[in-house]
Amino acid sequence: MSEQLPGVETLFLHQRGDEYAVAVRRDGERVLHGMLELKEADAGPRPRRFRVKRGGDEEPRQPDQFVDLARAAERIRISEQTDRSARDRLVEMLDAYQLEAVQVRTCRYCANDGRYSPVTEDTAVKADRDHICQDCATRELERELSYKGQFTGAARERLEELLLEVGDLDRITNLLQGNLDPDLTRFDTISATVDDVDPVRVDELNLHPGLQDRAEGRFEELLPVQSLSVRNGLFDGDDQLVVSATATGKTLVGELAGVDNALNGNGKMLFLVPLVALANQKHEDFEDRYGDVLDVTIRVGASRINDDGNRFDPDADVIVGTYEGIDHALRTGKDMGDIGTVVIDEVHTLKEEGRGHRLDGMISRLKHYSERRDSRAQWIYLSATVGNPEWLAENLGATLIEFEERPVPIERHVTFADDREKLRLENDLVKRAFDGESSKGYRGQTIVFTNSRRRCHEISRKLEYSSAPYHAGLDYKRRKTVERQFGNQDLAAVVTTAALAAGVDFPASQVIFDSLAMGIEWLSVQEFEQMLGRAGRPDYHDEGTVYTLVEPDAVYHNSMEMTEDEVAFKLLKGEMEDVTTVYDESTAAEETLANVVVAGKRAKALNDRMLGDVPTTHAIGKLLEWEFIDGLAPTPLGRAVTRHFLAPDDAFRILDGIRRGETPYSVVADMELADQEL
Repeated sequence: MSEQLPGVETLFLHQRGDEYAVAVRRDGERVLHGMLELKEADAGPRPRRFRVKRGGDEEPRQPDQFVDLARAAERIRISEQTDRSARDRLVEMLDAYQLEAVQVRTCRYCANDGRYSPVTEDTAVKADRDHICQDCATRELERELSYKGQFTGAARERLEELLLEVGDLDRITNLLQGNLDPDLTRFDTISATVDDVDPVRVDELNLHPGLQDRAEGRFEELLPVQSLSVRNGLFDGDDQLVVSATATGKTLVGELAGVDNALNGNGKMLFLVPLVALANQKHEDFEDRYGDVLDVTIRVGASRINDDGNRFDPDADVIVGTYEGIDHALRTGKDMGDIGTVVIDEVHTLKEEGRGHRLDGMISRLKHYSERRDSRAQWIYLSATVGNPEWLAENLGATLIEFEERPVPIERHVTFADDREKLRLENDLVKRAFDGESSKGYRGQTIVFTNSRRRCHEISRKLEYSSAPYHAGLDYKRRKTVERQFGNQDLAAVVTTAALAAGVDFPASQVIFDSLAMGIEWLSVQEFEQMLGRAGRPDYHDEGTVYTLVEPDAVYHNSMEMTEDEVAFKLLKGEMEDVTTVYDESTAAEETLANVVVAGKRAKALNDRMLGDVPTTHAIGKLLEWEFIDGLAPTPLGRAVTRHFLAPDDAFRILDGIRRGETPYSVVADMELADQEL
């Protein structure tokens, strides 16, 4: 047989029960696989039987042929997994033929299959108290993933990277069971960064006395982003786009400029936010802080339904409102007096598919309103996350104030779990955070983001420590109670919908993503970054922690093209999306109609300065065809459509329902069903 296999590189022997698996390698490939059985002769152990495997068959060979193979081999290796007595018998047998063997660590899985795969300390993967090669470990992981469910390429790559990094198959498979292993779940750490900015002293600001005294009572120095803004023309009336991470103090930039202008008689301040909850919070803050020297009122989206004016005073010095609340005032011709400062918080909303066009249009209409009154308002745009800040600042006509400091580090984790496992993990994480305390004396508190109100309540009920759901379905009093309880550290967690709480001021140390969806849409990188930025506050915490709980192969609506594990790594690795507004026929018609209602023949000028590219001629043609306008004047139907923020399709559904004599409830039900089919 040695003549048939000249130049045998390696003869490998591995114990299998009472026999030994034999593998012969030549030119890096296995060329023979067999089984060897020893016998006890008078002179010691000798080959008794030797069988060569070919496919599923075994061919008996003379025992001496094994000896010929061993003599032809350049090296003989014995698996480290062979027990001592079996190894001693092999060595004694080989010694009798004046052959030497070296014991090596090999892959047990390969050896059992008749393959010779030596492993080193650097390449061995621990598996069930043994060590296997990386290829076998990867195959075992693939088998486990197939058992658990469908994992996409991104999730598989992540787990395979972890496997090769830690060299422990059991730890990785335990991770799939929902075990929290921080060294494995940790995806990365976003370091705290500090920009070297000379602070501006508050006593040097020369503000109106009614504001100067209050500011000096609150701070000695401005924070870096505030100092940058002041040095770049904030109190000279310059428009600014302020881009800075959550909790770096950018909101105060708009507040100082607006209140100072109002107190000096330079026009009122409009402080505009995307959500009613945020408007309520800001209204309360301004009322508490400046209510004795300024009249503060609120204008939120609900006003466009009832419009009873009970809470809204258009003559107030400070108007806090939602985008839609102020836009409704513009669309219905409300006189809000002279405006000195407009603060647009969360200006990245411009990119959102459902409402970005309305913010874009509202900004244009509000600028037109100021120009018509021969007043020039100062515009302050605020955002924590913008992918194209230079472009956005230029197109808004604003000075860019960009500050990249992150006050505390944020540790980001990702782990895999189904719905039931998510609830258990959330409970464990909330308890672990609340049981800890920062060096500043605050317990760890958690915001859990999920995708539905029902899920908010489900999670909150299952948490063992004190928690509360928080979403737009709760009344104002209940939401304020939750905010107060969280601020007093009476709650370990709030569970909220992603759509509501991205900007609400909950000083949390930990953020948990129960879902990566907002309703039936996946989060964008920008939304994800905005939400995870809620973790960790410099005055409360030493660091922030983010846990992304990912269900492999999960979708929340059949319109979703990606699965949750695919989305997770897109968000964690993705680049921030650009902020711009994209128009289709429907949104172009809606905003053009609103501009016609507000500005008449100047509607084209309003369209032209909007951020997105609005096809004005086509939109006007459609509005004429639909009889929403007559020339460049709105028809009664067009005014009604604009007053109620109706998209053209919704307007047509309502008209069709009225013509068919349907009840209002039936019309609303048809509209809801139509939305679900999209």
